[in-house]
Amino acid sequence: MEELLRRSVPPLPPYETKEKAPPPAELRGAEFVSFYRALQPGPPRAELLTRLARDFGVEHGRVAEAAAKVLQAREQRREPGALLQAEDRLRYYLNPQYRGLFQQLGRLEGGLRFLVELRADLMEGLASKAVDGPHVKEMNGVLKNMLSEWFCTGFLNLERVTWQSPCEVLQKISDSEAVHPVRNWVDMKRRVGAYRRCYFFSHCAIPGEPLIVLHVALTSDISSSIQAIVKEVPPPETEDPEKITTAIFYSISLTQQGLQGVELGTHLIKRVVKELQKELPQIEAFSTLSPIPGFTKWLVGLLSSQTKEQGRNELFTESEWQEISALTGDPTTNTLKKLLNTNEWVRSEKLTQVLHSPLMRLCAWYLYGEKHRGYALNPVANFHLQNGSVLWRINWMGDSSPRGIGASCGMMVNYRYFLEETASNSALYLAAKQVRASEQVLALVAQFQQNSKL
Repeated sequence: MEELLRRSVPPLPPYETKEKAPPPAELRGAEFVSFYRALQPGPPRAELLTRLARDFGVEHGRVAEAAAKVLQAREQRREPGALLQAEDRLRYYLNPQYRGLFQQLGRLEGGLRFLVELRADLMEGLASKAVDGPHVKEMNGVLKNMLSEWFCTGFLNLERVTWQSPCEVLQKISDSEAVHPVRNWVDMKRRVGAYRRCYFFSHCAIPGEPLIVLHVALTSDISSSIQAIVKEVPPPETEDPEKITTAIFYSISLTQQGLQGVELGTHLIKRVVKELQKELPQIEAFSTLSPIPGFTKWLVGLLSSQTKEQGRNELFTESEWQEISALTGDPTTNTLKKLLNTNEWVRSEKLTQVLHSPLMRLCAWYLYGEKHRGYALNPVANFHLQNGSVLWRINWMGDSSPRGIGASCGMMVNYRYFLEETASNSALYLAAKQVRASEQVLALVAQFQQNSKL
């Protein structure tokens, strides 16, 4: 393995001869690809990735010398050209050696697909701790930045999926649906038929391969229930344009895990909006119907941390807790936590009614007020708010499936895109960390601040 890495990773030529260095032989890159793919997933690949990151990174001695020359040029107040050249030398030596290997692989036929697969292994290894340490994390960041350049919008093709699309494309779209799983081929036909649109990005170097997929429902109003969109009914054969005034983005799924962190979703939504405006200029509203992953887990965590000796929890008012404890038969929060964790609470119509109001205000706060480094804690909220959307409406029992009940107590949320305001909303969120929200959401937040304490 060590010998293969030394053959495959091109050494960084001296700065003075960087333009004259011969290009690395393609055979070396192809040999690396073949060797890597022959390794079993898991520890063997993890070992190779660890060695690559640790032994073929930045040459720190050269970096130190180049940095010293930058400082020297500044202290001696030399001409601007000399300082700029010293800075360019430093930038050059800050490139890790493995970057040259990645560049070489990116030029091979099928090389870009391989690099996406390699980064997927890298991320899986980091998540499972099979690979770890600062060198590996740094290599992951370098590869992500390189993929971000290679997968910029200029190289991406927007493709629409219909029932006449190739069978393998339909199968990949079905298999990759991470938000609302496709049940069968009838369901798939419905999702690409009348009053529905499905689009994906492909790359010019990987034609026909879905990278990220967006599903759209064409409706007459802003949808509040996902079951109404993915319900099991025969699809209508034709659509009436006069009934279409709203586009609902109800699912966006990344099909290539190696592209996590590469900004594709934002660009896909913008491109699809333009496509829909051309096809259906009568559309007045663009909105999502989005899941709220993590809400139930967050709520159960609060119940665990805030339980008092007498069982009263500060998330609920006194009267709310009296009704809840009477229905659960438990003055502590233990039974309620168990019911939330097992989805059993929805079996009781009375308990569902009692929890309606407090869960709505808690969910509003979770989306609006719970932050990570100043931005929305919920990753879906953070994504759409960065794009400039408005936190528009929280929908009670928007997803009544077991998965929806388990993830977010059945609630879903609409993020509405006012096209003329997205740029200013995005700038406000990114710079000042302010969330644009509707009156409904702000009213629920006010109820939370009045009736609940964290």
